Amino acid sequence: MSDLYHIPEPKLTFGYGQKLQDPRDGLLLFGPFTRNKLKGQVNIGIVGPEPQRKYMKEYLKRIHRPVTPETPDKARPSFPGLEAAFDIFINFDNLAEIDVNSSEIERYLRFTDGYQRVHNLTNLYATPLEKYGNEEEMPVTVWFVVIPDSIYKYGRPKSTIPQAKDNIRAGLKKKDRDSAQSFLFADMNKMQEAYNFEINFHHQLKAKLLPAKVVTQIIKESTIAYDQIWSDEENILSARKFDTAKAWNIVTTLYYKAGGIPWKLGEIRDKVCYLGLVYKKTDTNERNTNACCAAQMFLDNGDGMVFRGNLGPWYNPTTKEFHLRKSDASELLNQSLVAFKEKSGMYPEQIFIHARTNFNDDEWEGFTGAAAGKTNVVGVKIRSDGTYKIYRDYSYCVPRGTVLQVSNRQGYLWSRGFVPRLQTQMGLEVPNPLNIEITRGEMDFRTVCQDILSLTKLNYNACIFGDGLPVTLRFANSIGDVLTAGKNIRAEVLTFKHYI
Repeated sequence: MSDLYHIPEPKLTFGYGQKLQDPRDGLLLFGPFTRNKLKGQVNIGIVGPEPQRKYMKEYLKRIHRPVTPETPDKARPSFPGLEAAFDIFINFDNLAEIDVNSSEIERYLRFTDGYQRVHNLTNLYATPLEKYGNEEEMPVTVWFVVIPDSIYKYGRPKSTIPQAKDNIRAGLKKKDRDSAQSFLFADMNKMQEAYNFEINFHHQLKAKLLPAKVVTQIIKESTIAYDQIWSDEENILSARKFDTAKAWNIVTTLYYKAGGIPWKLGEIRDKVCYLGLVYKKTDTNERNTNACCAAQMFLDNGDGMVFRGNLGPWYNPTTKEFHLRKSDASELLNQSLVAFKEKSGMYPEQIFIHARTNFNDDEWEGFTGAAAGKTNVVGVKIRSDGTYKIYRDYSYCVPRGTVLQVSNRQGYLWSRGFVPRLQTQMGLEVPNPLNIEITRGEMDFRTVCQDILSLTKLNYNACIFGDGLPVTLRFANSIGDVLTAGKNIRAEVLTFKHYI
């Protein structure tokens, strides 16, 4: 069989139970879904050097007022202001601030060893944040971590600093980096700690703050103050086009991380749960099979939680696939079911497990064993696929939501494409579809595609019409990166906002 059809654009639910397609329309007209639960003052904090904190405060004051584009654009609508859209405001007289010494940042940016450089830079932010949580009385729901662009540039994997006479060559030889080895000198033991973490400022900082449950939003200075730090007028004019989009994104994320739900899926089926599997190798050696496994669970209200599984030999170098042992698969799904019941008072009627690979017999027995007598479990493989493209003799490409179903269990969903509401297409190129296959369990294929298309609209880290991937897989790599950014990272079950 082969069938070509279109799934209508999923709607979202906002304040007063009103439903619209575009999150910006809904927030503008009706406010967020939890408008009666989170309103008024929110307590935030800002951590960073004095110039960057100043930029952040100025920006937060600006987005309490409307932000409008220089020319009307349906794809980038005006931002009405923080209080107008979300009914919350920041009391700048009750703003927590933590200073990070600029000279210390400049000093660590001269470290030629990337491990030492990033470890020390993250500690400049993480240590006082942990201390504040332990000692200060005024609660802070969200911390804005404002960083100079230089940290972003030289705090990433494979980043190298320019050669200079004042560079600092502090570090250990490879044979001395093993944490099982100890030194007589405390400074060398301290240096050794850096090699327990990956060279990535964002992931390392998030990982270090997981045990303390500190919620952060990391912001580059050029994101909020490009017109003050750049001199190139052409770049400034280009960046200005995205002012409204930045305001929508930053404020939506703030509202979510402060404890609110910006919107809920409008047509999602009740008592259904979605689980996205997350895998990340613990080292770059292709022959090493060790990997970290975790799961992102998303409830029917749109919020999500992350469950860390065990470290183990989940990677197969031959097939380049990840698979769990039966016992570990059972434990991971059981954690998810228990958490769902604690939230909802009952087990879900259906749980859909999304992954990029097939499920083997051993791990599927683990999943079904944990679900037995509690819920019905369905396995779905989702991956981007360039095998098929659909071309049209029109100005714009195939509409988002187009499905080419080739069997009862497999087909292609175009989650990107032309969007009538925006009068444009998502992306500049002819889009590739998602290859969707029901690999385990039984479910109507069209319903599976409808759910996946709906889940592309649950990215609370941005305020956009829709994503190309469902949220169950959208942040899988990022969460895996945070969980493996350091050795022996310990974190209990935490909501999604701690990772993004």
